[in-house]
Order: sequence, then structure tokens, then C-alpha cells
Amino acid sequence: MKLLLLGGTVFLGRHLVDAAQARGHEVTLFTRGQHNPALFPDLEKLRGDRDGDLAALQGRRWDAVIDTCGYVPRVVRASAELLADAVDHYTFISTISVFANTSTPGLDETGAVGKLADETIEEITGESYGPLKALCEQAAEHAMPGRVLNIRPGLIVGPHDPTDRFTYWPHRITQGGDVLAPGKPERLVQFIDGRDLAEWTIRMVEAKQTGTYNATGPDYPLTMGQLLEECKTQSGSDARFLWVDEQRLLDAGAQPWMEVPLWIPESDPDARGFNEINCQKAFAAGLTFRPLAETVRDTLAWDATRPADVERKAGIKPEREAQYLQTCRD
Repeated sequence: MKLLLLGGTVFLGRHLVDAAQARGHEVTLFTRGQHNPALFPDLEKLRGDRDGDLAALQGRRWDAVIDTCGYVPRVVRASAELLADAVDHYTFISTISVFANTSTPGLDETGAVGKLADETIEEITGESYGPLKALCEQAAEHAMPGRVLNIRPGLIVGPHDPTDRFTYWPHRITQGGDVLAPGKPERLVQFIDGRDLAEWTIRMVEAKQTGTYNATGPDYPLTMGQLLEECKTQSGSDARFLWVDEQRLLDAGAQPWMEVPLWIPESDPDARGFNEINCQKAFAAGLTFRPLAETVRDTLAWDATRPADVERKAGIKPEREAQYLQTCRD
């Protein structure tokens, strides 16, 4: 199969390349050349900009395309329309954030998506991100009706994750000592290893599957307590988890999700359902998951290769963690 990736050198994209090559496919990348330009020296790399410079894609032919970096419907529409006669199949990597309301557990693909009062806006914010992705799904389908696969991952984790929203926990727990743990240990969490998502996506493309699939995991109920204990086991640290009441954390000024990764307070109306998304359709279509221990272990190994002074995009700063722990002890 001749496969075109829009993107392909950052996180999920590089895992998609690895998965595709492992299955014998020929891969072409279309990027701006701004991230990891030396990666995959054996691949054909087309240079351009999805926002106005698609010339490098003209006059070419592939079996399928995977869009890893579409955030604005106008831009996705332009790519899909140009490629409509150049590919048989279009996969769009969307997000479970498309849903208008995740307050109810068990939300499946039929759930209502968020809408924008003004669908012409293109600024990506916490409020517009999900609705814009929903419009991107629709733009691709409009350009290539019946030939589009929309995949809606939850939080993507594992090696090469540039967001640190998962990596924070194994990294912090490796350091040992008193570790702030938010809320209740029995609170459910969901995420998917980028390699599992990539391998399944390639198999779905091979089968020319279409439609929409929620894609997060694992395929069993996983609690925050279990995750942290696995991080401790794999790191061999002496970490002690201090579970702090959510309201006390909020009162102390702690910020959910980015500062305290994987934490959405129960007081947030969307909290419960966001970590209990129904992915049975994807499971039935062959989505499988490697053991949590492997994801944690490989994330730690990759994290150890990063510079000691790397700027971490998420997680509690040590001084802030100490402040929160002291505040909550008082």
C-alpha cells in the first residue's frame, strides 16, 4: 500500500510511520520540515504548508492518506478536496473532545458533538478545540463521502509524547519521596499508548474501514491508584503517595489536567464521563492494548534519554508540589 501521511514526524505520526513500515507499506510524508526534519531519512518527504501551499501533492497518487494534524476545517477541507481524486481512503485523527457533553459515562460514537456559534472562527482554545475537530470530521466526509475513517483518541501517551501529560507521573515517581496524588485512588482514568493507536489505525486503513470510532483505553477499568502503583513498580522507587482531597487542592490553586496531569475534579460536570468513554466499537474492530507495565517502562526509558534541563510542558513544579502538600497538611 502506498500511504501518504499529513504530518508524521511528531509523536503519533512517527508511530504511524513505524507501524506502516513494519507491515511493508510505502510511506510518503508531507510536512513543513519544521519538526525532526532528519527523522526517517529513507522516506520520501514532500515539503509544503497545509494552509495555502499544497502544490507538492498535486499530480500524485496514493492508496490512502492519514491526516494527523488537522485542526481547522477550512484547512482539512482543502487537503481532502485536493486529494479526493488522488487517494481511495482518508483517515482523520480526531479526538474524544468533540463531544458536547461528557457528564454521562458510556458515551459512544452517536453522542452529540460540540458546536460553535460562529463556525468561521479558527482560533484554537480549550473551548473551540473540540467543536473545530468535529467540523474537520465533517469537512473530510463532505469532500470524500463514504471514504473517510474518523478516529477519536483520548489522551495519547507513551514514548515521544511532547505534552508530558502522562510522562509526568512515571518521571515524578522515579524521584521518590512524598508524591502528591489528586483526589481518590479509585477514580477511573483512560488513555492510549500511541503505538497501539498507530498499529490499529494502519490495520483499519488496510481494511478500508470507514465511519467513526472512539479509541481510548484500556479495555478494562483502570484507576489512578493502579496507574501510580504501576509507575512505582516499574521505577523501583520509594515513592509515598499522599492522596489529597480535590477541594483542598482547588482551594490551594492547583490547576487540573496540565499542572496536575490526568486530574479532572469531580466537581467538573464533564469529569465522570470523560474517563468512561465507550470504545466497544473499536474493540470489536480489533483495537488491542499492550500491558500498562510496558507503556510505563518504555516511557521511562525514553524520558531518560531527554536532556536533564528539558522544559516539561505539564506537571507540578517541585516547589508547587511542596506548597500544595504543606497547605493540605495544615
